[in-house]
Amino acid sequence: MDLSTLLQGIQSGDRRLIARAITIVENGLPDSHALLSGLSIRREVPVTGITGPPGAGKSTLINALIREICSRTNAKGLPNQVGILAVDPSSPFTHGSLLGDRLRMQEHFNNPQVFIRSLATRGALGGLSAKTVEICDVLRSAPFDYIFIETVGVGQSEVEIISLADTVAVTLVPEAGDEIQALKSGIMEIGDIFVVNKSDREGADRFAAGLIRTLHERPAAGTWNIPVIKTIASRNEGSAELLEAIDAHARHPSPGKKLSLMAERAYRLIQHQRMKDLKVEQLEHALREEYDKPGFNLYRFVTRF
Repeated sequence: MDLSTLLQGIQSGDRRLIARAITIVENGLPDSHALLSGLSIRREVPVTGITGPPGAGKSTLINALIREICSRTNAKGLPNQVGILAVDPSSPFTHGSLLGDRLRMQEHFNNPQVFIRSLATRGALGGLSAKTVEICDVLRSAPFDYIFIETVGVGQSEVEIISLADTVAVTLVPEAGDEIQALKSGIMEIGDIFVVNKSDREGADRFAAGLIRTLHERPAAGTWNIPVIKTIASRNEGSAELLEAIDAHARHPSPGKKLSLMAERAYRLIQHQRMKDLKVEQLEHALREEYDKPGFNLYRFVTRF
């Protein structure tokens, strides 16, 4: 298939061709750079990161958001279209995605308004695949009204999502109340919206109030007042309020943040391009020859690369 046909297919929303383009980009196939360079990226499409520790109910929350979004129409009066990138842990054997999030979203598999793609972290420690930026841009070139990225849930290292998403929704549960002090130094600093999921559990009101107090202690970043929204995603409660908060944040003027996001994405792309020919196996082979030599120094060794 020629590149122009593929690009036209992405722009028209052809799910099969979008999936093919993602495969090309994710695996770094020969046409990937030409494909990415030819994209017409719709920067107005909001990218929302759903993050938080394991067990917070992120997949269930996204399920509820999808139901809410699909029940509404876009500015053109057409049914909303949703793209989901679910970043899963990698299989230690195939290095591919374990597909856990796709299984939890199976009710939407046959929904023509929804496109779901699982990505393997492939060793990325921050909860994001190294290719997430590029794949997200493929989705932003298609006619999606919303794009969500769900991270794997690896705690404070998940702050990496702030470099990619226009809006970050941090999902917590009432039982996390004792962890607030530890969270302050990491995940608490990245949220544009905070969600207390499973808020039918004991202590939810007290936990939400504690979150609000903690957020008020945070240095002000612009004029956006960070909301704390209680949800019970398994019962679709609070999903409409959360979607309204996501929409409000997308409309909120933040030119400085958008420029910072773009600079961070550019940095990651440049970093990836410079590192793409360097493999751990290559380093291990070179080390095998040098490691046992007298006076071996790791810092002198790495200057060769």
